[in-house]
Amino acid sequence: MLRIRAGSVHPVTAPPIEDGAVLVDDRGTIAAVGPNRCVPEPPAPGAHVLECPDAVLVPGLVNTHTHLELTHLAGRNSEPEFARWIRTIRALKDATPPDEFTRSAERGVRDCWAAGVTCVADTGSTGAVMHALHALGGRGICYQEVFGPDPAQARTSLAELEQALTRLGSLASSRLRLGVSPHAPYTVSAPLYRAVDDFARSLGLPVAVHLAESREETQLVREGSGSFADALRSRGIAVQAQHCSPVQYLLRLGALERATGWLCIHCVQVDGPDIETLRDAGVAVAHCPRSNRAHGHGAAPLAAFRRAGLRVGLGTDSVVSTGDVTLWPEATAAGLEGEEALRMLTIEGARALGLEREIGSLDVGKQADLAVFPSTALHRPSPPSTALLTVVAGRVVHQR
Repeated sequence: MLRIRAGSVHPVTAPPIEDGAVLVDDRGTIAAVGPNRCVPEPPAPGAHVLECPDAVLVPGLVNTHTHLELTHLAGRNSEPEFARWIRTIRALKDATPPDEFTRSAERGVRDCWAAGVTCVADTGSTGAVMHALHALGGRGICYQEVFGPDPAQARTSLAELEQALTRLGSLASSRLRLGVSPHAPYTVSAPLYRAVDDFARSLGLPVAVHLAESREETQLVREGSGSFADALRSRGIAVQAQHCSPVQYLLRLGALERATGWLCIHCVQVDGPDIETLRDAGVAVAHCPRSNRAHGHGAAPLAAFRRAGLRVGLGTDSVVSTGDVTLWPEATAAGLEGEEALRMLTIEGARALGLEREIGSLDVGKQADLAVFPSTALHRPSPPSTALLTVVAGRVVHQR
């Protein structure tokens, strides 16, 4: 059992509590939360009791988009043009030995914990992050990527995806889910999108897709031109203009007709009808403002998403784009601060992943995913990047 007292406790679903405390039971769930004088001492001998009078206790942060298998590539790709940047990432991955991905994923998970992040939605192709979260006892959803821009590759790509899921399936648990990610419109053909969508529906798997991220992607879909189109044609892959946005393209394919459980990543290049389509489809959005800015994509219309009632969480994308997995700067970049930022980083992120009944707020009965930060965390312009304490399901995974 664990009891943490802090100068202020922020349940998110209730007002902040000055001189508050949280009691965690031996199942790793929250047994009590409230003013310190009202939260009982742990009855079990040997329970951990922590006093943090100059700190704030909040729910664990939720990162709705990461690529933790790429942690070792931080600072190694400065290519300014996005299509070439993507190709460089692929070349760097191809040159990486398997054990390096393992070390990279483990370091990425620990970096997240050091930043107070207790749940990640990770996309990757190697399976290393699924293995790392399983071995370390972490929480998250791992979306297995699938690629195949050539329609003739669709069956082969789907078979490879099925094989990967078979290998990883035994690692899934109540804290660790397995999903699929048809990567993006410039790396996935129409037949492969349909096949993966049908496959995911048949098994009830969550789906994540990079969508409407860049101008180059929009140019490819709408006009059949630009750097992505040129790269595909150079490989002998036919490209046709779809005369619509990437969002409407997926709707035409049938993928967004019943897309509950889908996470659409970035969604920068969208307009009013696109937002309505996303809302009607029931998808969630992973908003990655620092990555969008780093690549010159522009800013996703967060306010419009929220007015439309879309579920939106914040994500850091890969460290190759942003340099770290710290979530507070994402909130700042999104124009959020204080309790509003905290809400987006916790319960709103949990809702985006369909996990709001388990995590995202300090409520009795929920999983004890907690983070403790210096007392200035919710007040100064640049909150601290390192947590004082991080707890996943009642277990301390980081302590400074």
